[in-house]
Amino acid sequence: MRHYPLLLAHELRMLAVSAATYCAAVLFLLLMGLIYFLVLYGYGHVENDPPMAQYFQIFFIPVFFVVPLLTMKSLADEQRHGTLEAMLTTPATTLEIVLAKYSAAYLFYISLWAITLFFPYVAIWFLPGVGPDSPLRDTASLAGGYLFVVASGLLYIALGIFASSLTRNTLVAGMLCFSMLFVLIISGNLLPHLSLQESWFVHIQPAVDYLQTFRHLEDFSRGIVDTRPFFLYASNTILVLGVTTLVVESRTSA
Repeated sequence: MRHYPLLLAHELRMLAVSAATYCAAVLFLLLMGLIYFLVLYGYGHVENDPPMAQYFQIFFIPVFFVVPLLTMKSLADEQRHGTLEAMLTTPATTLEIVLAKYSAAYLFYISLWAITLFFPYVAIWFLPGVGPDSPLRDTASLAGGYLFVVASGLLYIALGIFASSLTRNTLVAGMLCFSMLFVLIISGNLLPHLSLQESWFVHIQPAVDYLQTFRHLEDFSRGIVDTRPFFLYASNTILVLGVTTLVVESRTSA
């Protein structure tokens, strides 16, 4: 892994000079700012969760468009321009290249979410009558929600890098990434509500329940930190990146 820091620095520089990076950042922050404003606007009309808990319930909306935008060019563009083969002729290994691209995208993804940490503090500063016991100061939902974003982002970015390794077309890579994220986040939470009684589903139902993303989010946003989601996202991230490395090696050696 001697060449990993140099490769990571290069990938971060490429993100810094890319217009798509800033477009994704502006769209993300505008969208999340609008969502936070709507949460505050509707809060208090009925008994509901703290504002930050409601805010994180729509985390999948930015995930669906930001993750594909950040990752779809990572390996697909290298394959389309033929630069991936040139990179593999250097002393850097395939694993180092994949990890560098993954790390750069993940760091940028987390940086975007980190900027939204200022939203509740801006609201506390400008809204009158925000006392120390205000729901806006609910640190449990704030810390738990961002902890969930950090953990789940490991797997989401890995899926984006994997999708980019499967094709030379960046648009196709983005669509593949979106599809995989949709299946993982939405479909996994719909199956338990179908009331399937087939014998095969009864056997896999505990696994399906374990994969429910919104259940993880609900626990974290209430300040309940469970180690099982960390293991789930981390182990699957390692698996996906390992498969991505094998895919890249097979495509470049073909």
